[in-house]
Amino acid sequence: MLSKLVAVSIRFRGVVLAVACLVIGYGIYSAYHARLDVYPEFAPPQVVVQTEAPGLSPENVEQLVTRVVENSLNGAPNVEVIRSQSIQGLSVVTVVFEERTDVYRARQIVSERLAEAGIQLPKGVLPPAMAPLTAATGLALVIGITSPKYSEIDLRTIAEWTMKPRLLGVPGVARVSLYGGGVKQLQIQLVPERLAAYGLSVSEIVSAARAATGIRGAGFVETPAQRIVLETEGQSLNAVELGNVVLQSASGRSIRLRDVATVQEGAEPKIGDATIMGRSGILLLASSQYGANTIEVTRGLEKAIADLRPGLTSQGITLYPDLFRPANFIITSLQSIRQALWIGAALVAAVLFIFLFNIRVAFISLTAIPLSLLVAVIVLTRAGVTLNTLTLGGLAIAIGEVVDDAIIDAENIFRRLREAGAGLKAKDISGSYMTPPSKYARRWCMRRSLSPSCFYPC
Repeated sequence: MLSKLVAVSIRFRGVVLAVACLVIGYGIYSAYHARLDVYPEFAPPQVVVQTEAPGLSPENVEQLVTRVVENSLNGAPNVEVIRSQSIQGLSVVTVVFEERTDVYRARQIVSERLAEAGIQLPKGVLPPAMAPLTAATGLALVIGITSPKYSEIDLRTIAEWTMKPRLLGVPGVARVSLYGGGVKQLQIQLVPERLAAYGLSVSEIVSAARAATGIRGAGFVETPAQRIVLETEGQSLNAVELGNVVLQSASGRSIRLRDVATVQEGAEPKIGDATIMGRSGILLLASSQYGANTIEVTRGLEKAIADLRPGLTSQGITLYPDLFRPANFIITSLQSIRQALWIGAALVAAVLFIFLFNIRVAFISLTAIPLSLLVAVIVLTRAGVTLNTLTLGGLAIAIGEVVDDAIIDAENIFRRLREAGAGLKAKDISGSYMTPPSKYARRWCMRRSLSPSCFYPC
């Protein structure tokens, strides 16, 4: 089989050269357009469902929320296992599907089941929501900000309303998670004695606060010429305005919210915090979408950060753009494989020139190294495998094997052809050849007789 393959390759060497050129061109194209990631996608297709249940204990979350969501997802097609976690105010259900399941079809199945579960949840529990689709190692960039000028609440507000929308607009970004600081709230701290003195209940306080801060449509007014849309204004947006909300009027006296409670601006209870270089700050974790190119996403995020930097600096905010940058692992792997390729090519050229003194043999071996590497890249990209630190490291190690084969095989072929040519010239007394020549050896010798210094790998 191998001899036939060699014979066909020699006979149709023009076709072989054309195919090799096509493979090199397509291999370079595949390498430039391949998806780059830190690690391969090792996790099976899965969907994470999160349900917020403010005020509920872990036991209540388990009984009233988690079980309802699990029961609605049980029996879904291709579901392999369902895992759940119930903590204070939050239910997290992870649905793991079979290995070959399309992740987008899996999310559609979960979305249809969650529509039924939302009706069965208790009042006050938010509807179940699927987490954004990200890779198992989809963290693209970690950004930090600190400022001695702003409080934790103000710094968090800047990150939430200025930086986060800009980063989410970068192509390939699935979500941006914030850690640290304080989420701004209008807090009403009731005084039970005053409530009892005025004969008010907690539900009345909640209704008054909701009415004072809510936005409601007022409809429209039609005239013979046009329709005028009414827009309501005057909502209480700060603690002073909210404290002046009238709860009850009796005997010419108005009972306001500040009379029965302390109204102030504060931060919601923390479940985590962040420090940067020993100082309190805000961390922004940008995650890339499923199947996105980590290098391209990172470059887009860095461009967005560069656009935000002048405005943040003018406000006295210190920006840390790359506290953690996974793209560095990919760049290091690419540099390693490039370095290994150059070292391997140099060693092959040196060995073949020093020991064989033949330019054509060295050229053949040097051609085999990048060609083998490009064929491997084509196979990986066509199979849907990303070029990550593991695959690039494997290719760097494989270059050593390719170099070894290129030197040994080329030297062996050259030696056998040289021995076959020497055998044709050496005769015994009877005039017969010491080595029976093949048709390739005869052709080689006929060509060699024209130019003793040439080498034809026939």
